[in-house]
Amino acid sequence: MFGIGTLPDLLRLVVLPVLAWTAVRDVRTRRVPNVVWYPLAALGLVLLAWELLGHLPPETVLDRLYLIRVGVSVCFVVPLSYLFWRLGGFGGADAKALMVFAVLLPTFPSYVVAGTEFPLAATRLGVFSMTILTNTVIVGLAYPLFLAARNLADGEFEFPISFVGRRVSVGSLSAAHGRLFESPEGITRNGLDLDALRMYLRWRGLTLADLRSDPDALRDPDSIGETFDPTDGAVHRAATDGGASPDLDDEDAVDGDTDAGAGGDAAAADADASFDDPWGAARFLDSIEGTAYGTSPEKLRGGLELVTTRESVWISPGIPFLVPMFVGLVVAFVYGDILFGVLGALGIV
Repeated sequence: MFGIGTLPDLLRLVVLPVLAWTAVRDVRTRRVPNVVWYPLAALGLVLLAWELLGHLPPETVLDRLYLIRVGVSVCFVVPLSYLFWRLGGFGGADAKALMVFAVLLPTFPSYVVAGTEFPLAATRLGVFSMTILTNTVIVGLAYPLFLAARNLADGEFEFPISFVGRRVSVGSLSAAHGRLFESPEGITRNGLDLDALRMYLRWRGLTLADLRSDPDALRDPDSIGETFDPTDGAVHRAATDGGASPDLDDEDAVDGDTDAGAGGDAAAADADASFDDPWGAARFLDSIEGTAYGTSPEKLRGGLELVTTRESVWISPGIPFLVPMFVGLVVAFVYGDILFGVLGALGIV
């Protein structure tokens, strides 16, 4: 036997395939088009208006409780998502997804399958968008353990960096996401964003292999000739100015004939001192809109020195947050609130 509580709850299930698609795209490209969220937001507004008509005026306790839950979802979760985005805790797509949930899924839905009602457990607060958020955070906490296990399997385990980063070959950076977890001075959480590195290479019309094959010559800003559209640095996107700039996705393994290690870094620093704008870093940033993911000329130069003098580097891959969000959403629909369940099992709530 299959049943539904309401038609709006059935329509809300469309969020599952949509978020599944965005999660896959987030893993592959770290890019989700804004147009994905507009239909879901519109559906949420229509369903919210539909249900509000049944609770206005608020004549019963259930009516008032429904309005309070909707108010918490819209007036708390939406600003909280925006704040997390502004503080750098969320990506833009992550924040938009949570804002959509606040409107589309403000209260717990209800589904009956084979005589069992889902979600299995509801919270006393009863704000479904908050449940999705807490589930997402709990699922996301497993990501450092996954990274550590992967590093251990690769024989690259170093405490504590292995819980938040990965050591990868420089040759793989053209298809990697995240940012460098080190600078010429050592480990840092504020290294060069790999999208910014791709932007720079596309601007110059070079591959990473080109850069490593002759860094001494290319460090000279006078070596910069014609420049190209840097795009936004996405892995699966090349410049679209007639094909002059190569697509880094086709790059082969990096040549291994460059100087590596601390000696190479020292030699590069000496060479930098002879140029007003080593690598043309300032010129590049001046030529584009924005700051290339918060990149400064100094950060770009440091990243370029690393990728031209090392064979492998630590990167902070970041969490494709829509993945734990999708898992948290599925768990919310089937079970309910993980945190509330744990606290209930402990006798706290």
